[in-house]
Amino acid sequence: MTISIARILAVAGRSLSQIRQDHRFLGLSLLFPAIIIYFIYVVLNVLVSPFFDPSVYVIPYGAFLVHFITFIMTAIVVVRERTAGTLPRMFISGYTQVDVILGYLLSYTVLASIQSLIVLLELNWLFDLSYSFEKLAALYLVMWLLSAISLEIGIFVSNFARSEGQVIPFIPLILISMIISGVILPVEKLPEWVQVFSHVSPLYYANEIIQVLIAGGVLADAMNVVGQLTLFGLVVMALATLTLQERD
Repeated sequence: MTISIARILAVAGRSLSQIRQDHRFLGLSLLFPAIIIYFIYVVLNVLVSPFFDPSVYVIPYGAFLVHFITFIMTAIVVVRERTAGTLPRMFISGYTQVDVILGYLLSYTVLASIQSLIVLLELNWLFDLSYSFEKLAALYLVMWLLSAISLEIGIFVSNFARSEGQVIPFIPLILISMIISGVILPVEKLPEWVQVFSHVSPLYYANEIIQVLIAGGVLADAMNVVGQLTLFGLVVMALATLTLQERD
């Protein structure tokens, strides 16, 4: 299977063109996270007390929001590409599974990068986190990597859906991943059998890195977990490529 840079860029260019023309998709992808972040601010601001510091939770919540929305949007859009006949036409034209996957990742990563930046900057502003540029850059890198993996998961899930509605049953799995990833409760407090499943969620690894950063550490202190998160992403990308079918 040969990989063509020209074909990858062609897929990415076509996808970016469609994104620019789909104003509703752009609005949901960029404005919806900002609105949700504001409501999180309203709720957590009410709960502020000497016993509750929202700054410990807001970055992991923001990371989950990026993870959730990126997954849903990607899965639905790729299913739409299949039902519209775009994917079959690309394969007939000589595009390979790798060309298509990398092209989609390249185009939607641009959108996910902007989305992650909006979420992080809004959290830093609303909750007055006053993080240094270096800290924000490290947190952004983690959220960006998580969003890229969320894209891969969205593509992987779309390979098993034949309509946009069939993506819906996968949503509870993403919600469950928030519970078992340590974002709400420490993983150590969960039953041992649940702790095993927490390792199949990219949010678990992202949250581990984020906790190190907001506790005062630097990215180098969590390089082992960064490597695990990156490996997780490579595995999901391989699975998404292998399960992408040329025809239904």
